Order: sequence, then C-alpha cells, then structure tokens
Amino acid sequence: MKYINNCKAVNKMKNIILIAIIFISFFIISSNVQAATLTNDQTSNSKIGWTIDGKKIKSGSLSTDYNTEQVLNDINKFQLNTLNIPVMIDIDNISSSNMIVDKISEEKAIDLIKQLKNTNANINVILEPYPWIEQGTKAETEWKPNNMNAFFLNWKTNILKTLITDIAVPYNVTALNIGSNLVNMESEENNWCDTIDYVRTYYKGLVTYRTNKWDTASWAPDSITAYNNKLNNKLFSKVDFISIAAYFELTNNPTNTVGNLTSAIENSQIDFGGQVRHQNIKQEIKNFYDKWNKPIFFGELGFPKFDYASYEPWNWNPYKNNDINNVEQANCFEAYRREFQDEPWFLGFSIFAVGEQSNDKHYYPSQESTEVIKKWYNNR
Repeated sequence: MKYINNCKAVNKMKNIILIAIIFISFFIISSNVQAATLTNDQTSNSKIGWTIDGKKIKSGSLSTDYNTEQVLNDINKFQLNTLNIPVMIDIDNISSSNMIVDKISEEKAIDLIKQLKNTNANINVILEPYPWIEQGTKAETEWKPNNMNAFFLNWKTNILKTLITDIAVPYNVTALNIGSNLVNMESEENNWCDTIDYVRTYYKGLVTYRTNKWDTASWAPDSITAYNNKLNNKLFSKVDFISIAAYFELTNNPTNTVGNLTSAIENSQIDFGGQVRHQNIKQEIKNFYDKWNKPIFFGELGFPKFDYASYEPWNWNPYKNNDINNVEQANCFEAYRREFQDEPWFLGFSIFAVGEQSNDKHYYPSQESTEVIKKWYNNR
C-alpha cells in the first residue's frame, strides 16, 4: 500500500511539473509576440504624425479570389508594407443573423501569412472578416439581420473569436478589422462597444472598424443629421484607428484634371439638377480625428478604370458603355495623394483591390495608377 501511495505521489508531482512547464512555455511564447505600436510623432523635429511602428500604412486590399503568387508580386509592384487579407464569412441571405467562417478561405489566408513570414517580407497584416452573402451576389451594405442580438452574439463568438484563435493570435496579426461597411448595424453603438471589449480580452493587437462613405449637402438636412450621427457614434472611441471606405463622389465629369479632383475633395461638384452638393469631404473626414483623437485610415481606396471614375467610385461599372480610362483612375489616386499624404492625422491607405488582375477586376490599378501609388510613402 505504501508503494502504491508513493507511486501516486510521484505521478502527481510529474503532472504538476508538466503543467508548470506548459505554463512557462506559453508565457515565454506569449512574451515573444510583439504587438504593433501605434504612435503619434509630432515633435519639433518631426511632423510625420501617426504611424504604426514608425511607418504610415501603405496597404493593398486583396480580392476574395486572390492569387497568392500575384499577391507576392503586387507587394513589390506597388511597394506595399501591409496587406488587408479577407476571410470570407458565409451568410445565407441579407436578413440572416447567422454566419460561419468559410474554412477554405481561412486556410488560404493562413497559407498566405505563412508565406509572407517565410519570405521575410516584413509585411504587416490587417485581417478582415468579409461578408459573403448569397454566394457573393449581395453587398455587405445590403445586409440587415432580422435579429440584432443574435447577430452580435454570433459575430463575436462564431466569427471574431474564431479568427482570433485560428489566425490573429498564432500568426501575430497586426490589426483586426471587426467589421466593414455594415451600414444597417453601425448605429448599434452599445453592441459594438461590447464587441470591441470582447475582442480585446482575447487579442492584444490593434483593433479597427471600417465605416462606409457618406454624402452631405446643405440643402438635404437629413444628410447632415445622418453624418452627425455617424460622427458621434461612440464605437469610434473604442478602436485604435478609424477606417473609412473612401468611395466619395467628386464630380459629374467623365474626365478630370488632378487639380479639379483635389478641389472636389474639399468641395464636391456632384450636381443634381442644378443643386450642387458642395460637400467638404476632407474636413468631414478630419472631424472624426478631431472628435475622437484617433488617426484616419482609408481602409479601401479605389476607382474603376473607366470614364466617370470620380462620379461613383463605389460602382465597379458606373456606365454600361463607358470607355476604359487608365489616366482618369490615376488622376483620382493622385488627387487623394496630394490632399492626404502629408496630413499628420492621416495613417495611410489600402488600395482596392489587388492580388488578382483578370479582365473583370475593374479596380486593379493601371500602370499609370501604379506610378502614382509608388510615390506614396515610398520609403517603406
């Protein structure tokens, strides 16, 4: 009996030692994971402003059907220091409150991140859950769940927690985008604040949320009210930086000079039957920084390669029979570069979209646009 008790005591001690080893190993591994640092350098000798690890974000947003080889080529082609990597979230229809992570898309993202680490590319990663609604036939801006409480519970536990556990933590992802262009859920500010608190209990990297573009006009008071509601949404107080999908409507013209486009960013020329919008897009964007003291990041910045690219940048084909116009696309990029790149409150941008350049990819930057993009923060 004494022998048996001694054996039990030895086994118990072995188990304690094993648990201690596992705990210490986990602590060492966790200690070696370096979270990216968001800083604001506006000393007397520097006006660079907000950066991540001393650099502005120069990112490419990947198409959901990205080709890994093309992605690696595009990093060099556009001189990127960051990738926005989507993981498709399968959603049955635009009223569904349920969703699941697409495992094939998730594995593809993991494989790409592994390849980035193997190539020593020193590329930061922004991870994005990408709503894939009705097999990709519906936009996320159309999604309106029939049960908001169920939506937020499922989004937190089934989507964000899965991406954190499977990708963000083990692969030391720089930032997690907790939602993009979810216009019908964005006003649920308490739920979003709770979601961000939930995410931060499991993930120590940077957290952002991407809001959709907006329109204002003095002669449309409802548009001013909607903008102010967006501006004052307290979810923006909880993120590390504010992301915006910058598809702002600038002019009615098929083609523009760069000078005309820069002017339109501060005074939109969009004309509705003689009523000009006169939206000061740049100031309205800066208002988010002034309100929340959080840097501004263009989570999507893109223009179709057609005439009228500045009219509806969010529309992949604004007119059915319009002409391909690589220069107009480039002029739009150049106008944004001139307006925003030197602003200290501006954190950077992500080109929409790279990683695949087949004929149906109307947003993939032209050669003319590529030369403009390369000039942005070219000391990566």
